Amino acid sequence: MCGVAGVLAGPRAEPAGLDELKRMIAMIGHRGPDGYGFYRDGRIGLAHARLSIVGLAGGFQPIHNEERTLWITFNGEIFNHVELRRDLEARGHRFYTRTDTEVIVHAFEEYGPAAWAKLNGQFAIGLWDAVKRELWLVRDRLGILPLFYARGGDHLAFASEAKALFGGGRIEPRFDAARLAQVFTHWSVAPQGSVFAGVQSVPPATAIRIDADLRLHEARYWEPDMAGDPALSRITLDEAADRLEEKLLDAIRLRLRADVPVGVYISGGLDSSVIAALARKLDTTQMHSFGVRFADNAFDETPQQRLVAGHVGTEHHDILCTAEDIQAALPDVIWHGESPLVRTAPAPLFLLSRLVRDSGIRVVLSGEGADEWLAGYDIFKEDKVRRFWARQPQSTARPKLLSRIHPYAATSGQKDSPLWQAFWKRGMTETDDPFYAHRIRWQNTAWTQRLLAPDVRSTANAQAFDEAVAAHLPAGWSRWSPLARTQWTEIAAFMSPYLLTSQGDRVAMANSIEVRYPFLDPEVDDLCAALPDRVKMLGLRDKLALRRVASRLLPAEIFHRPKRPYRAPMTTALFGAQAPAYVRDLLSEESLNRYGLVDAAGVAALAAKAHRTDGRMAGEREEMALVGVLTLQMLARNVLDELPGRASTLRARLDAAPIHILEEHLDSAAAA
Repeated sequence: MCGVAGVLAGPRAEPAGLDELKRMIAMIGHRGPDGYGFYRDGRIGLAHARLSIVGLAGGFQPIHNEERTLWITFNGEIFNHVELRRDLEARGHRFYTRTDTEVIVHAFEEYGPAAWAKLNGQFAIGLWDAVKRELWLVRDRLGILPLFYARGGDHLAFASEAKALFGGGRIEPRFDAARLAQVFTHWSVAPQGSVFAGVQSVPPATAIRIDADLRLHEARYWEPDMAGDPALSRITLDEAADRLEEKLLDAIRLRLRADVPVGVYISGGLDSSVIAALARKLDTTQMHSFGVRFADNAFDETPQQRLVAGHVGTEHHDILCTAEDIQAALPDVIWHGESPLVRTAPAPLFLLSRLVRDSGIRVVLSGEGADEWLAGYDIFKEDKVRRFWARQPQSTARPKLLSRIHPYAATSGQKDSPLWQAFWKRGMTETDDPFYAHRIRWQNTAWTQRLLAPDVRSTANAQAFDEAVAAHLPAGWSRWSPLARTQWTEIAAFMSPYLLTSQGDRVAMANSIEVRYPFLDPEVDDLCAALPDRVKMLGLRDKLALRRVASRLLPAEIFHRPKRPYRAPMTTALFGAQAPAYVRDLLSEESLNRYGLVDAAGVAALAAKAHRTDGRMAGEREEMALVGVLTLQMLARNVLDELPGRASTLRARLDAAPIHILEEHLDSAAAA
C-alpha cells in the first residue's frame, strides 16, 4: 500500500509546484514511509509515498511506460500481476521494474480502459496520459482503498486522504452539514462523498477520466450479478463448499505473494479462522497471527482466538485492550479516519495494526467480506422473518421468531413486549422499499441526530442518501432475491464506505500496515453471487457453505459458533471518573459553541448523565450519539484548528526522508 496525490492544472492555470506536491504527500506519509517520488510536466503534478511490498529494490513511483508518455501513481496491490505481465511481455511490452505497478501502465497501454476489469486487486490509481492530456482516477471493485478528489479554481486535485488535499493549499477544509447528518444515520456518508464540502470520493468499480478541459467522464467498469447462476441451481451443499474452498485457496495463494512476510488476523470467529487455516495449508513456514483481547469480558474472544491459533499452528500475538487504551487511541483514529464515528470499534483495530507493525510484519490477511457475500449477519435473518410476518401482519406467533435471532429477547421476556414488537413492525409491510431490511436500522440510528446543531440537523436528507446508493445499484437488481438485494445494500452502503474504511484501510495504514481480503477476491465474489440462496442461508441458519468448509479445517467449537458481532466498549470507556481530560475539554461549553456543529445544551445534558453513571447508558442509541458528538468535535479541532501545525511538522519529516524519483518535463509537449 502507498499514498498518492496529484494536481491537474486546467488550460489557463499554472502547473502545481514541487513544493505544493511535497506539502500534499507529506500529510499522508504514514501510508508510505519508505520514500517519496514526484513527476511534473506542464499540466500534471504527481506525488507518491511508498510502502514497499513487491519489487522492493526498484519500485519507486511514479512509474512510466517505454515512451514515457504514461505516468502512474498507484496505491494498492495487483495480485494477478504475474499472469498479466507474462501476457503483456508476449505482446511485446518491455518492463524496467519487477513491480505490479508497471503492469498497470502496460495493461492500459495495451487494452485502454478495458484494463481496469482485468485487475485482480485492491487499488486506487492516478494515471496520466501525457499525449491525450487526460488523467484517470480509478478505484477497485469494492472500494477497499480510498481515493478523493476536489476542484479548486482551474485545477483538480486528488489524493488517498482528504488531508492531503488540504495540505496542498488549494482546498479549504469545511464540513458538509448534510453529509455529517448522514454519518449520524448510516455510520458513513454515501459511497461517492466525504464529510468535507467539495471533496468527492471515486465510487467503487469506477473509472473517472478528466479531460484537458477538466471535464469529468465517469464510467463503471464492473457490476455484480447476484441473480444466481441457473447452472448452479441444483448444486449440493458439499459441492458448493468444494467450489468455495477452491476459490478461497486461489485467492489466498495470490495474496501470499509479497517480498515481505504475510501474517493473518484471528478474531476467534468463523471467517478469519477459515482464512488462517487455508493459509497454513498453502504456507507451512512460520506464520504470525494477531488478535485483540479485551479487558471487558463482554467483548473478549481470547479463548477462541488461542484455540484457532494453536489448531492451525501460527505464532500468535495479541494485545489486551483496556478502556485506557481506547481513550489513548481514539484521537489518532479520528485524525487518520477523517470522519466522526458512532462506535469505538476502530480504536482496538488501530492498536492491533500497531502490534503487527511492531512485530516486524507489514501485510496481514483478514476475514472481512464473508458475512456480506455469504449471508452471515443478523440483518439478513431479520429481513426474512419480517417479510414472513408481513404476509400475516396480525400474527402474534411470527414476530416471536425474532427471538431466535436475538436470544436475549427470549430470556428477558422482551419478545412479548409491545415495544419490542412495535420496533420490528415499523415499515414491515413496505416490502417493495429497495432498502427494506436496512430502513429500520437507519431510522433507529437517526435518533442520534438530535445532538447535532439545528442548522446541521435541518440539512438531513435521508432521500439523498437513498438516491446516492440507488444510483449505483446494478442493472437487474430489482429481479434479485430479497436476500441478494439486502446483501448488496450491505456491501454498497456499509461495507465499502464504513467497514473497509474506518475499520480497515485507515486504521491499518495509520501504522503502515497492508490488509488483504481473500473473501473480496473477484472470483470468490463472483462464485458467491452465482450460488443459490439455500447454500448461504437456509431458514435462519447462516453461511452454510462456509461452515461446511470450516468443518473440514477447524474444531467444532469454531465452525458451529454463532456469529458474534465485533464490538468494543463505548461510553463506559470514555465517561465517568476515569474519563480522559480531552472528553471534558471537547464537550465543554466553550468547545461546543466554538465549532457550532452540535446542540450544546443537549450534549451537555447527555454527557452529564454519562459521567454520573460511569458511562452506563440506558440504550445503545445514547452511546452512539455521545461517541458521534465527541469524535465530531475531535475532527473539527483536527481540521479547523490543528491542521497548519500538523502540516508543518509532517513537511519537516518529509524533508528529512529520501526522494527516489523526481521527473520534471515542464517544457514537454504536455504543456502545449
